[in-house]
Amino acid sequence: MPARLRPELAEVAPYVEGKTIPGTIKLASNETVHGPLPSVRAAIAEAVDDVNRYPDNHNVELRLRLAQHLRDFAPEQITVGCGSVALCQRLIQATASAGDEVLYGWRSFGMYPLQVRVCGAVPVEVPLRDQTYDLYAMLAAVTDRTRLIFVCNPNNPTSTVVDPDALTRFVEAVPPDILIAIDEAYVEYIRDGLLPDSLGLVRSYPNVVVLRTFSKAYGLAGLRVGYAVGAPEVIAALDKVVVPFTLTNVSQAAAMASLDASDELLARTDAVVAERERVSHALRDAGFTLPRSQANFVWLPLAERTADFVEQAAEARIVVRPFAGDGVRVTIGAPEENDALLRFAKGWI
Repeated sequence: MPARLRPELAEVAPYVEGKTIPGTIKLASNETVHGPLPSVRAAIAEAVDDVNRYPDNHNVELRLRLAQHLRDFAPEQITVGCGSVALCQRLIQATASAGDEVLYGWRSFGMYPLQVRVCGAVPVEVPLRDQTYDLYAMLAAVTDRTRLIFVCNPNNPTSTVVDPDALTRFVEAVPPDILIAIDEAYVEYIRDGLLPDSLGLVRSYPNVVVLRTFSKAYGLAGLRVGYAVGAPEVIAALDKVVVPFTLTNVSQAAAMASLDASDELLARTDAVVAERERVSHALRDAGFTLPRSQANFVWLPLAERTADFVEQAAEARIVVRPFAGDGVRVTIGAPEENDALLRFAKGWI
């Protein structure tokens, strides 16, 4: 007789990451094209000397440095995790019991439904409007079983952001006993006056928590460091459901060195944004329809043509990220990589 497993796991599809295929141009995982700065490399090399020891499980120094970096926050208002995706799961574990509801827009970050189901809660997916989170529809979907709301902003994979004022009104309208997680993995790429005062919302509303990551603009995707900013009681709850020692001493050292070099690292986002605008304009000129991106990727809502685009791109040695039946997410890469993508796309359409 086979081992008895949880029957609800039959409904859970494993997460599918962007493919890495040697010899191709990878525009599938929203990674930065830049390697670590010399100062970050040095911190990593020094930390390697201590990998025979367990890391600081409470991440005391990193929390303190993040509090100083963000200003006006205390270390007890911050926790860290193995990427912000791990913090998403801890939020669900801390708020939702079996049968409780977790609300988010769809299509959005693919880990939300997986993590909600694994925790035994009920995912409630509110359709996007114009490729953007529909906050009015989400508010209407709140019930007495709602425990947690995710607002992915910028949204992955559609690249859009909600209006900052609308986000504030949404937070004001949500019942105060429901936790709102503003997932800002791509916040450093927001321009056009659309950057919300999300940390201000944390200060004003104890049911708001902001998630951020070192994986994108800071270029530490392989070291897995994310952080959450929220009310001390929320952070304390997140720390009760953490798997010990998941953030290595190497990861902590790299994150702190990256904070020291934050001005230089964030300046790189301007180059990404410039390429994003160039690629977006060229795609529109070629006949593609796409929303205005506020991330380090663009979204092509190709619907039933998605599979063909992905297959032919692969033949051209370009790897992009498909979302079956909805569209394709394309990372903004180095200029020469983007040029190759544009040559293919113009020929395909």
